[in-house]
Amino acid sequence: MGEGRRAILGRVFLTITTTGTAERPATDLGFLLHKHPDKAQRFSTSYGTAHVLYPEATAERCTAALLLEVDPVALVRRGRGKGRGGAPDSALAQYVNDRPYAASSLLAVALSAVFSSALRGQCKARPELPERALPLRIELPALPARGGAALVERLFEPLGWAVTAEPVALDEEFPAWGESRYVRLVLEGELRLADALRHLYVLLPVLDDAKHYWVAPDEVDKLLRSGEGWLESHPEQRLITNRYLARRWSLTRSALERLELARLAEADDTAAEEIDNAVGEPAAAELMEEDESEEGSEERPVPLAVRRREAILDALRGVGAARVLDLGCGQGQLLGALLKEARFTEIVGVDVSMRALNEAARRLRLDRPGFDTGAAERQSARLKLTQGALTYTDSRLAGYDAAVLSEVIEHVDQPRLPALEHVVFGAARPKAVVVTTPNVEYNVRWETLPAGRMRHGDHRFEWTREEFRTWAGQVAERHGYAVEFRPVGPEDPEVGPPTQLALFRVAAKGGDGGTDSRSGDRTATTAAATAAATADTTAAATATRTAPTAAATATTNATMTTTTTKEAAA
Repeated sequence: MGEGRRAILGRVFLTITTTGTAERPATDLGFLLHKHPDKAQRFSTSYGTAHVLYPEATAERCTAALLLEVDPVALVRRGRGKGRGGAPDSALAQYVNDRPYAASSLLAVALSAVFSSALRGQCKARPELPERALPLRIELPALPARGGAALVERLFEPLGWAVTAEPVALDEEFPAWGESRYVRLVLEGELRLADALRHLYVLLPVLDDAKHYWVAPDEVDKLLRSGEGWLESHPEQRLITNRYLARRWSLTRSALERLELARLAEADDTAAEEIDNAVGEPAAAELMEEDESEEGSEERPVPLAVRRREAILDALRGVGAARVLDLGCGQGQLLGALLKEARFTEIVGVDVSMRALNEAARRLRLDRPGFDTGAAERQSARLKLTQGALTYTDSRLAGYDAAVLSEVIEHVDQPRLPALEHVVFGAARPKAVVVTTPNVEYNVRWETLPAGRMRHGDHRFEWTREEFRTWAGQVAERHGYAVEFRPVGPEDPEVGPPTQLALFRVAAKGGDGGTDSRSGDRTATTAAATAAATADTTAAATATRTAPTAAATATTNATMTTTTTKEAAA
């Protein structure tokens, strides 16, 4: 064995072994890899030659081996031979390094080229095979692991592998020299072959922490494609993403944003595109506000969106809030208004849509670090944008003076409102909560809005004043708040204001805390009184009147989605 074994290990080497029975022979591995066990095949790559051979192939046990012969000259001619940032072992010279002898991004690229169909989970001859989990054993005699055997375990064990990572000594004859950065890796587990290959494709260059080619923006798509189904929930997601993308922060940020969106979509059992629709086409509400501004008066009326922001700011000032959450912040119109007042010392914008958050960052110039003067930079430091779904408990939202839900609740399916209620009023529990929502009774005053239509295509419902008060009163009673109601916009004597606002405040012990003596025309009520005032039949009436259309029904299970036009929605 001596010379022959040393010759094999003198090249990048990987083996995949599975076991089987007469009914399910191990040689099915050949079908999955699209490489016949009776043949030894070779494939040309940009950096050398890849060989596929089967040291053993029986019904009980089958092993496929990938041997990569790296041409150091070709590696230097086609690139710098040391990856972005430089691999430490290539410092001596471009031609003398570990690339021909250790698993790295070179092997990952060879895997994707030689076993491309297996990576995609395709098998034309036996279509059912790719979905079958197989008992697999994968061996890599020499794997560079920046972070040591402990990091190897942290990367592979969460994926269902039993990991054996044996450090390789720098020199067996001089044990005092210690261990090298290389390990002998054995992975064992029962997984689909496609999943196993994807794990290797992503994690080999991550462990090596160097790539032999320039990392371009399309690498984000490669990472997400190969990481689909496991990277979204991996505990080392940030490290994996950062290293795979060669520590290019712009690409890493883009990948992490898309991974978080995928995680939220999976948790809500909906499509990512459906969640991330906060930047879309103009809605009917925008057109209605334009009509309102062109009714013939010489003095242009104040837009309803502006009045809404003023009413929210007035409520926040009244409760003395300094640290404020804008939940469902959209593109940041309210955030901009909050930043203009120094009294608001800490502002957090939360939205499920990363597109909306990116637009908010652009609008507020947060994506241009160093652009502003010192004073403006200090102001920007007061603001933080966070991606999150308001139907899932988030510890980051706890402990604030006030939270705002401006034109948000109507975008949530009514069966999910209790989840939002728990997140905001139960878990986060700010001292005050401001909620605004359209008053459906006012819709008849807009000639441009067809009868029976809601103000925005994404609205799941629109409430009457009585229905809103019933919901708000019950929420307040359940969570120990007092609530008062204020009109927003011109108040019609018959149908009320276009927007209705509820201000919740943590109820003071021994009193209802729900009165407001500053304005006689502002309705004040305690939670208990409101809850008792209205019959439970209101909910049934609401469901009948606001039943979604067939198209909207298809999205009933969607997560809370804030849209670009919610800020303008009347």
